[in-house]
Amino acid sequence: MQALKMQGARLLQYRLAGLTCLLAFVVILMGAYVRLSDAGLGCPDWPGCYGRLVVPEDHTEVAGSFPDRQLHTGKAWKEMIHRYLAGTLGLAILALALLAWRHRKQPDQPLLLPTLLLGLVIFQAALGMWTVTLLVKPAIVTAHLLGGFATFVLLWLLFLRLRPAGPLTTPKGLKTPQIHLWIALLVLVSQISLGGWTSSNYAALGCSEFPTCYGGQWWPAMDFREAFVIWRGLGVNYEYGILDNDARTAIHMTHRLGALLTFLVLGLLALRLIGLHDSGLLQRWGGLMLGLLLLQLGLGVSNVLWRLPLPVAVAHNGVAALLLLSLVTTLRISRHHA
Repeated sequence: MQALKMQGARLLQYRLAGLTCLLAFVVILMGAYVRLSDAGLGCPDWPGCYGRLVVPEDHTEVAGSFPDRQLHTGKAWKEMIHRYLAGTLGLAILALALLAWRHRKQPDQPLLLPTLLLGLVIFQAALGMWTVTLLVKPAIVTAHLLGGFATFVLLWLLFLRLRPAGPLTTPKGLKTPQIHLWIALLVLVSQISLGGWTSSNYAALGCSEFPTCYGGQWWPAMDFREAFVIWRGLGVNYEYGILDNDARTAIHMTHRLGALLTFLVLGLLALRLIGLHDSGLLQRWGGLMLGLLLLQLGLGVSNVLWRLPLPVAVAHNGVAALLLLSLVTTLRISRHHA
């Protein structure tokens, strides 16, 4: 009877972790949608919207409290839906942490991951608040993006850790490209950070052509000094960006060069994994990684050529998250031997 209870508790955590991981991915997509549709300041306060938990119907209801901020109902609802989803995600992670500590005496019960996730989601809530109160400061927005990706990946690792069939493993003695995996992870995280910096500085269209930048130029005028100033003090409103064209072009070109490096490093890694004939599991993950990499490259080029269509731009964020997940999973598999 006791064994059945333990098995049931483990299965409950496993299913909850899977659903929460899926919810985290939805929150990432919704966050990208809010950011790319310029709705990050759709609500000028936090955690409510114009002092309410539900978006007001018209500006006259809030004109006295927010006289300098025009109500855009559509943008406000986008932001609040994102907050509702993020709040639900936080509650689900809290439930995972409570379940883990409740069953902490059970064999092989993970405690570190649920606890770390709880701390991370609390910090994410703070970043979400600062995104609004600091007027979508690029450093905060980029950190918020990275925190969302980290939450998604850690939830996936917890899901794998709890799977009833046991951990995914590679055969003993199989030589896996460990150093290449870690280098690829560093390159990909750096590129995702550059992507967040590009988006938060409204530099996604810093170049209007591909493969050249604009006017047939391969290396146009750029201002790298202004492009990568991390902190500009308080009180600056970054909505719609404050950088001139040369600085935005510098950010865009850096992200474009980073994309080339990422494609080379991860593409070579994926081919090496596909060539590991003794591990069908790593071959499959390598194939998935290569497919996601090619899709991400196509989405990036499409963003430039089609001038940042919202569905394509949101998909670009989602595929980046899945690419990171595939790389982290591959790294985990290669480090756990049967």
